Amino acid sequence: MPLYEFRCKKCGHRFELIQNHGDPKPKKCPKCGKSSIEKLLSAPAIQFKGTGWYITDYQRKGSSTNLPDHGESDKQKKDEKKEEKKEEKKDDKKESAKKGGKKD
Repeated sequence: MPLYEFRCKKCGHRFELIQNHGDPKPKKCPKCGKSSIEKLLSAPAIQFKGTGWYITDYQRKGSSTNLPDHGESDKQKKDEKKEEKKEEKKDDKKESAKKGGKKD
């Protein structure tokens, strides 16, 4: 059963009740006893756990979308980028050594 939040218009007391959707709202405030109760709108207490809640969970391999491919792990991608940077640095060092070795 859902949890509903109510507030007394007279004293401002806020309280919660578990009741069915079709049940009538409470008639009196539990604190002051006045009959000026209003139902408040509140966010539902809901949690999404597990897989299947994101668009990337439904991605098909080989699709033409712009979404990232999750077939390859992030660690592998990072390792490949590091190797590429190392190779670029080696090439830069070789070129600078060639330029530095030749003096006109």
